[in-house]
Amino acid sequence: MDGAIHRAAGPELLAECRTLHGCETGRAKITKGYRLKAKYVLHTPGPVWHGGNHGEAEKLAGCYRSCLELASQYGCKTVDFPSISTGVYGYPVDRAAKVALGAIAEYLGAHPEIERVRMVCFDFRTKSAYDEALSDL
Repeated sequence: MDGAIHRAAGPELLAECRTLHGCETGRAKITKGYRLKAKYVLHTPGPVWHGGNHGEAEKLAGCYRSCLELASQYGCKTVDFPSISTGVYGYPVDRAAKVALGAIAEYLGAHPEIERVRMVCFDFRTKSAYDEALSDL
């Protein structure tokens, strides 16, 4: 996902990212969107899956909360998320979906300034996991 965003946004995004000096897992930073339709890009390193007993759920929830906090600060009305950590980081998508939607729902309950959050799912398996987690909320 990261590579696709950088390709679409252009080299200015990478140049700005280099000024951020990294980001702690479960936290987020924000940049301009450059050539994207989006005004901003939220950057958050998700946790690598190590079996679920190493704080992965808390760190993953922190990714979503931290992004939404920045979105609120910058006046964003809408946010689109990928399924953080479920690709090469190996987080099981069914577990990640529950964590993600729980963190998002909790934040939105207290922050009506964000009007829409959308999960952008890479494939049918991911979408199914998010649909199931949504039905359990």
